[in-house]
Amino acid sequence: MLRKKTNGVARRPQGASILKDAAHKSVDRRTFLKGSGLAAGGLAAITVTGGTVTKAKAQSTGDAVKTVKSICTHCSVGCTVIAEVSSGVWIGQEPGWDSPFNLGAHCAKGASVREHAHGERRLKYPMKKEGGEWKRISWDEAINEIGDKMLQIREESGPDSVYWLGSAKHSNEQAYLFRKFAGYWGTNNVDHQARICHSTTVAGVANTWGYGAMTNSYNDIHNSKAIFIIGGNPAEAHPVSLLHVLRAKEQNNAPLIVCDPRFTRTAAHADEYVRFRPGSDVALIWGILWHIFENGWEDKEFIRTRVWGMDQIREEVAKWTPDEVERVTGTPESQLKRVARTLANNRPGTVIWCMGGTQHTNGNNNTRAYCILQLALGNMGTAGGGTNIFRGHDNVQGATDLGVLADTLPGYYGLTAGSWAHWARVWEEDLDWLKGRFGTIKGADGKDKAMMNLTGIPVSRWIDGVLEAKENLEQPDNTRAMVLWGHAPNSQTRLPEMKQAMEKLDLLVVVDPYPTVSAILHDRTDGCYLLPASTQFETRGSVTASNRSLQWREQVIAPLFESKPDHTIIAMFAKKFGFDDRLFRNIGMDGDEPNIEDLTREFNRGMWTVGYTGQSPERIKSHMENQHTFDRTTLRAVGGPNDGEFYGMPWPCWGTAEMKHPGTANLYDMSMPVAEGGLCFRARYGVERDGQNLLAEGVSNPGADIQDGYPEFTMQMLIDLGWDGDLTAEERQSIETVAGAADKIGTVNWKTDLSGGIQRVAIAHGCAPFGNAKARAVVWTFPDPVPLHREPLYTNRRDLVADYPTYADKSFWRVPTLYASIQKNDFSKDFPIILTSGRLVEYEGGGDETRSNPWLAELQQNMFVEINPRDANNLGVRDGAQVWVEGPEGGKVKVMAMVTERVGEGVAFMPFHFGGHYQGEDLRSKYPKGADPYVLGESCNTAQTYGYDSVTQMQETKATLCKISAA
Repeated sequence: MLRKKTNGVARRPQGASILKDAAHKSVDRRTFLKGSGLAAGGLAAITVTGGTVTKAKAQSTGDAVKTVKSICTHCSVGCTVIAEVSSGVWIGQEPGWDSPFNLGAHCAKGASVREHAHGERRLKYPMKKEGGEWKRISWDEAINEIGDKMLQIREESGPDSVYWLGSAKHSNEQAYLFRKFAGYWGTNNVDHQARICHSTTVAGVANTWGYGAMTNSYNDIHNSKAIFIIGGNPAEAHPVSLLHVLRAKEQNNAPLIVCDPRFTRTAAHADEYVRFRPGSDVALIWGILWHIFENGWEDKEFIRTRVWGMDQIREEVAKWTPDEVERVTGTPESQLKRVARTLANNRPGTVIWCMGGTQHTNGNNNTRAYCILQLALGNMGTAGGGTNIFRGHDNVQGATDLGVLADTLPGYYGLTAGSWAHWARVWEEDLDWLKGRFGTIKGADGKDKAMMNLTGIPVSRWIDGVLEAKENLEQPDNTRAMVLWGHAPNSQTRLPEMKQAMEKLDLLVVVDPYPTVSAILHDRTDGCYLLPASTQFETRGSVTASNRSLQWREQVIAPLFESKPDHTIIAMFAKKFGFDDRLFRNIGMDGDEPNIEDLTREFNRGMWTVGYTGQSPERIKSHMENQHTFDRTTLRAVGGPNDGEFYGMPWPCWGTAEMKHPGTANLYDMSMPVAEGGLCFRARYGVERDGQNLLAEGVSNPGADIQDGYPEFTMQMLIDLGWDGDLTAEERQSIETVAGAADKIGTVNWKTDLSGGIQRVAIAHGCAPFGNAKARAVVWTFPDPVPLHREPLYTNRRDLVADYPTYADKSFWRVPTLYASIQKNDFSKDFPIILTSGRLVEYEGGGDETRSNPWLAELQQNMFVEINPRDANNLGVRDGAQVWVEGPEGGKVKVMAMVTERVGEGVAFMPFHFGGHYQGEDLRSKYPKGADPYVLGESCNTAQTYGYDSVTQMQETKATLCKISAA
């Protein structure tokens, strides 16, 4: 809840006492902040000025103030921050007025990022828990002690018993190095936050039309004639993005339709707000499509030429009559018919979704249903259309692209033998040596299976890697050491079990600028280390915004305290483990720090699949220097040194940097040549299915030498077309080297050709390297080829379980996973209220850094639960009262009640940014002294429950059950 800040003036003695009390356990944080007598921003002022507020006086330092461009470290909009630096001190900031993304705007979080870097609550030096107390140690001690223990675990249990959890906060270069490092350690037990925010998006979208990312951009929404937002609250989660949404609403008179179980701040801007029951997204979309098909409003020609499987979708949608849709979703026919008509009459329209749609046991079904709606309307591959999927962290898109995942290598190459061989060539590494780093396991047939080619345990399930019986895991032994590197554990479900897992580990290592909840959730007395990482403002490198554009952060200040950049810490571990010479074979060292630009160039050499090859450091930096030359809607440079290029060279940026491909602003846009940023749907699934053609029918990009569908390019295809003569001698030689033998040269394809020659020649003939196919509305490799509605595991609609049951229990991603065995139990009598969760504008992620920021802490001081007035009155709960929220698995939280009609009857909402309290207990005393966040609170995920997507193991946080009682 937002509370009005006081208007008093801080006095000198009072200021000193406030700072003294700030770290004292007995001080109630809300009382401290509300009773401090600070004017707006006063707490931050006291922190900066050393305890008093005095009139500012100009002083001559002899050094001019310089400005440095960086990128905000919160959500994925990619806002430019102009830092003002004097004598190495960051003294002020401005938003980037030239940035096409934020256009001179900042949200509350972005406006206060200086305090993130200069924060007083940061970890200042390495520490370890010894005898129940935090003890300061040196970096050498930390690396040696941790490294020795890890090597012992590796010797006893194999490399998979150490889990390397990466971060969406790493730069592209750091993320790439992290995944490479995990491969050199010998494990695929590596993952990051994308698993629990948009992994179902990546799986669903990539398996529909080729790439699993935002297809257009925030800026392209300017061209939308209708905006459909489902399960997203950009007004709070991505505030600056609302500039672009509202521009379309105002200049195009574009109707804004918001579908959400909760009336959010985004819904307050809507022309049409659709409230529906949590977990019924597929039913809602099929209800809209029912009206579209019933009235013939679909784009028949688009479907004929560019979509496969829509007839099977029609068969499923036909079952979703208006009466059935209302029974399942609670949304009336009249409203959904109006929504369908609005979308049909206002094309092109864009569809936007966030974690409200992804975090479900059938999240992959939700995301595919959203895509199918756009395919039916013909809204793909066009300006103003597409699926604009807003990512939640500043580099969650980049970290995903760079392969910090349990199921792939950089560039989504997967874990096959061919994928490892490709990256071994890029790294100039001995493939047999790499193979020797990994363990093996006996398969069902009694033969050894290489762990190198098996997906790892996803971060959503690392708990089970520790707690599950060894014989039930598909790896040699349990997880014994956990490295949480830039990850907030309170953003995950099942915290009571996570606490047990943390306590069972042999070793727990936290690498972060701030001590996350990982430092205090458990009751460990030893075997826990905190390593202070630098913030992204203390290093440099590239970062990928949600629209796939790469931007370059310059270093604002030198690392503060004893913190070190993440890539430097990786290098220290690599040296300890004895493979640093191999890891950095082609990467220079600036003292102890790997050279960032060399890391960029190395992933440029290998990431042909998604086109991370054309964005050299020099090109990215040039775009940052010339932001003012790029059009604010098209993102294309108008004159200047980057004339004709799209801002940030959104991937795919084909070929080498020398090719000067402009990047691809709107994926699958067939209105322009591939060489100018046009594309078609990707041919990933063969050329035929059930006797039907999977390639595009008679359509192609302008100027293409093949005016029809075609498969992905290989060397053999170039030979058959007679285009192989266009290759240079150097390109041909490189292709022959990859092939390994003259008779195998035809097998080299556009993804494994290290010269980029196959891509260059295909584009020279007007073709997309990845082929020209139809999008597939039916994904035959998924548990539900046609997206189906399935009831959540914890549902209070027992009448729907028989009609729409969940999946059978199964084992995948190395762990057993429960579905039907949970859903068969009726929890709804004791836990009648649906519990969902989401974001606040003031905080981000697990909230450790934002709750440690005094500017933001002052704005949002209480963890709370939103309760509908009818439910509150029935429970005897008043607004502002303390209540217990308890989940059916035994976790409970004590929070403040906010009685509001934002949530419907029978639904409760909690934000997930809080931590530091656990089931009614204040854990402030467990933080290292001076490193506790200003604001603590219960983690909503303490009361959340089990539940994972059937394809990606995405956690279910949007549709579980709870009971609420007065505390």
